[in-house]
Amino acid sequence: MPFRDLAAPAVVLPRRVLQQEEWLPRAQAHSERVARFAEPFVARRNARKKHPVEDFLFTYYTHKPGQLGRWHPGAGVVLCGEAAAERLGWKHYRGLTDAEREAAGVAGGGCAVVLDAEGYLREREETVRFCDLILRGTAERPAQFGCFGLHEWAMVYHSEKFGIRHEYLPLRLGAEGTDRVVEDHRIRCTHFDAFRFYTPDAAPRNELQPTRETQRALEQPGCLHANMDLYKWAYKLGPAVPGELLMDCFELAWRVREMDMQASPYDLAEWGYEPIRIETAAGKAEYVEKQRAFAAEAAALRERLTTAIAPLTAALP
Repeated sequence: MPFRDLAAPAVVLPRRVLQQEEWLPRAQAHSERVARFAEPFVARRNARKKHPVEDFLFTYYTHKPGQLGRWHPGAGVVLCGEAAAERLGWKHYRGLTDAEREAAGVAGGGCAVVLDAEGYLREREETVRFCDLILRGTAERPAQFGCFGLHEWAMVYHSEKFGIRHEYLPLRLGAEGTDRVVEDHRIRCTHFDAFRFYTPDAAPRNELQPTRETQRALEQPGCLHANMDLYKWAYKLGPAVPGELLMDCFELAWRVREMDMQASPYDLAEWGYEPIRIETAAGKAEYVEKQRAFAAEAAALRERLTTAIAPLTAALP
């Protein structure tokens, strides 16, 4: 549906004003928080070294370290002070109008900038719609906790024929042992972006055949990858999402990735990771316990993301 006149006070008018002494420390804290993860990755990249766990959020996802390092206050928040002037050159920001200054109680002629919500929606309407649909739809479905991370095993099924996705990592049970785990279990992955990496021989073994078109109907809140993707939806929504929320999603995705690889068929002992042996009853129980805990964290973040973009979704035609 094409963009039409918004006329929505919740979007056009600012809702909160931050003085420079309030928002600059938040921006600095965000930069330091990002650096803990981004700087080691950049150093490894420059040295042409790989890390099978810690590189993932910077290589699989399209958000670059420099983009991640930019703090945003979110939709409807005014940033005041000389330091805010830089943002007039950033995409999707604009200065306040005189009427907005008066309504927000921003005195004087100093710099005051805010997300250009109308311009943002003209360009990103479909992104906002899709992210809101995914977030709300996922939250409404029952969580499933019986997959045991077998998607990673399906990605290397019949590896002697198709090769190994992470060619520099050994398989903990070897090729035959890995294949046997796949053959001895039901595989019921709901997440397309995991399913699409299955080997050709593994794909028919999945009880569902997810596609990009069915993604919005299949995503469910127990899925590790759906919960990692909260980071993707947060950065795709860009400056409409507060930096603190973006990093909360990033850090959850980081910890989920660690567990995902611990439960994978790869031997990560060299990297300091103990395996979650999902081929055993004890390993399955450990997996589900951690999966449930991540699902609870993700549910809270999903709600926060939906709330953060509510002023924008309310303005959509």
